[in-house]
Amino acid sequence: MLEIIPVIDLMDGIAVSGKSGEREKYRPLQSVYSPSPDPVNIALSLRAAGARSIYIADLDAIEGTGSNLEAVRRVNHVLPVILDAGVRDLETFHFMLEFASRVVVATETLESTEELEEILRNYPPERTVVSVDVKDMRLHSRNLEIGLEELRDLLRGYEVDIILLDIGSVGTSSGFNRELLELFRPLIERIIPGGGVLPEEIPELEAMGVRAALVGRALHEGMVRPG
Repeated sequence: MLEIIPVIDLMDGIAVSGKSGEREKYRPLQSVYSPSPDPVNIALSLRAAGARSIYIADLDAIEGTGSNLEAVRRVNHVLPVILDAGVRDLETFHFMLEFASRVVVATETLESTEELEEILRNYPPERTVVSVDVKDMRLHSRNLEIGLEELRDLLRGYEVDIILLDIGSVGTSSGFNRELLELFRPLIERIIPGGGVLPEEIPELEAMGVRAALVGRALHEGMVRPG
């Protein structure tokens, strides 16, 4: 059965919500799982509802304006955290492992494909997740100059889970990016789609062989349950 992994974004110590990655427009998260945007309270409710893990994006760390790592550490005592906190290289990846069960290596912030391969060679796949961040079907990255197909082929050599994150669809309930998923279909058993996933699409994803999906807005609005 496909695992629904809840998503929360953290900014200034609280959970926030927004659309399409426009971080300056994010507001405190309103979730059916908590009367407040406190991430620990949300995690406790999600665990009670059946969640097995939680994906956290530390927006302050990703932007380089601070971090929410102590809040992440507290949540990780409640649910295993898959943490995206702006990993740049092997050193920052190693540091983030102290705060979460698994750490995301995201193309948005990664310094180079050499650093990506260094991380994948040195750390087990149980602690590592690669996030392929995409906008308008182009790789979204500050530093990498590599096409999606080339990156897919590079990742074939490693047994690591891969998040496909369509940044333009985040918070929009527009549905998962089928074109992107088809491009990565050879790795389907390791793919975790994210960005706009709808409840009615979950059976389709499951039928394709997807084992887990990131769900934010639809989950916090009560349209789908975690776990």
